[in-house]
Amino acid sequence: MSIDLKSDAFVNGQSIPAKYSCIGKNISPALTWNDPPSGTQSFALIMDDPDAPGGTWVHWVLYNIKPDWRSLKEDLPVTGKNIDPNAVFFGTNSSGNIRYDGPCPPSGTHRYYFKLYALDTQIGLLPGATKDKILKEMQGHILAQGELMGTFSK
Repeated sequence: MSIDLKSDAFVNGQSIPAKYSCIGKNISPALTWNDPPSGTQSFALIMDDPDAPGGTWVHWVLYNIKPDWRSLKEDLPVTGKNIDPNAVFFGTNSSGNIRYDGPCPPSGTHRYYFKLYALDTQIGLLPGATKDKILKEMQGHILAQGELMGTFSK
């Protein structure tokens, strides 16, 4: 099963507005999705850039998103390392930050993939985990996934 991941800020395959980049406000775009399969216990979201010169660059990592949520608001506030059972956990991105860091390609046009995963479990990691650790925890627990891709150039 797939999840239909969308944003009011840009259309799949089109340019991400500068507002959501390092040359703008550097805030996260609003995202919405449809109902996941039954048995979904949480969602995880990873935004990365496979066109970065040194390999895939991770811009945003979220996990333990509540299973009844169908959206993330624009400029989602960082929950940091607080262990709040009602909070979304932010992971550490490639810049070493526990937040959203928007598109900021050194040159040319890059592709930015937002990948949403419906999971049959919650991720058993504290806030601040990396994409690799989260992907390892997700193995065997993905019920469905969706993808939204936007491009950006400075």
